[in-house]
Amino acid sequence: MKVLLTGHQGYLGTVMAPALQAEGHHVVGLDSGLFASCVLGPEPLDPPGIRADLRDVTVDQLTGFDAVIHLAALSNDPLGALAPELTYDINHHASVRLARLAKEAGVRRFLYASTCSVYGAAGDDLVTEDAPLRPVTPYAESKVRVEDDVAAMADDSFAPVFLRNATAFGFSPRLRADIVVNNLVAHAVLTSAVRVLSDGTPWRPLVHARDIARAFVMALAAPVERIHCAAFNVGSEANNLTVAEIAQTVVGVVPFSHQVITGETGPDPRSYRVDFSRFRDAVGFDAAWSVRDGAAELYQAYVAYGLCQNDFAQKFTRLPHLAGLRSDGLLDDSMRWIRAAA
Repeated sequence: MKVLLTGHQGYLGTVMAPALQAEGHHVVGLDSGLFASCVLGPEPLDPPGIRADLRDVTVDQLTGFDAVIHLAALSNDPLGALAPELTYDINHHASVRLARLAKEAGVRRFLYASTCSVYGAAGDDLVTEDAPLRPVTPYAESKVRVEDDVAAMADDSFAPVFLRNATAFGFSPRLRADIVVNNLVAHAVLTSAVRVLSDGTPWRPLVHARDIARAFVMALAAPVERIHCAAFNVGSEANNLTVAEIAQTVVGVVPFSHQVITGETGPDPRSYRVDFSRFRDAVGFDAAWSVRDGAAELYQAYVAYGLCQNDFAQKFTRLPHLAGLRSDGLLDDSMRWIRAAA
């Protein structure tokens, strides 16, 4: 298939593009480049790409594609809380517009990267895709809105599918250090202290970036009738862990590290355990990576590529990275480029 991959220069897109190419798909990226420079280790080899803001995509840019895989988003809860209007503008309105233009252009498949955080404060019971949605952040709320609006477009000519990814972890050449496993391993490497700022009790479902890529590859190959206009949780029940358990796993991987639960931020309302059987039954997906294996991978990469404190805090953490681009006069207040980065 000819596939347009939005966000191909992001944390997940950098892993997903080669996974799609390995299956024989012709991949074209679309990205504004906000995180293109967030590289740890060797520079990744990107597919051919369209440099465009998601809000400015045209129908002509979508013509000729068999499928759109939509990853691009402002993917950070603190950023969403700081600028909720931007989160809704980019993550919701621009995403729905993209789907509408894709349908107009004759694109038949639309794979949307949603999130398990739509379940919000779900408690200790395993939640399925039919559970009530209780988003507690603008980021999660924007995902719910996109699912609703794009589902209304589905018909015999346009087949959306909503892949609700668990919280990602694992190494990508374009690193994110502000997601829980990646963050805790970085703290362990740089300070020896695995710091948990909450009370450690919230549940988190987790899934490796490469497993997410494989899930999208499998959804793209699945018969349309199995996935048409359906939502699927992507992850593994074995990777439903409390934040304290994640921290303990990291301590078991990083030599000379120790766990510190400060509790300074109090209980986190985002707590949910997730059932992943529907996607397993539909396409045969099973996550291959455990949290321990991913933490070991991250530890080895951080050491091998020389992760330093400044890059951890600025380059690989979304909010400070974007704030730096703005303070350097590269971005305006709407997160649009004023001038390209050097």
